[in-house]
Amino acid sequence: MPIIEVHMLEGRTIEQKRELVGQVTEAVCRALGARPEQVRIILSEMAKEDYAIAGTLNCDKD
Repeated sequence: MPIIEVHMLEGRTIEQKRELVGQVTEAVCRALGARPEQVRIILSEMAKEDYAIAGTLNCDKD
């Protein structure tokens, strides 16, 4: 059973998340020969203040 974990900044719509999990499931099934009901996807959203690049919080970039 493939388990896919996706970390992303918060702010995506439910429609975008539906599209993402649908396409990721299709890709995993094609690549691994898995059935859709075997694929698990965990979406983890982070606030901009909980993510940094090169020592700068993402919320401070703009």
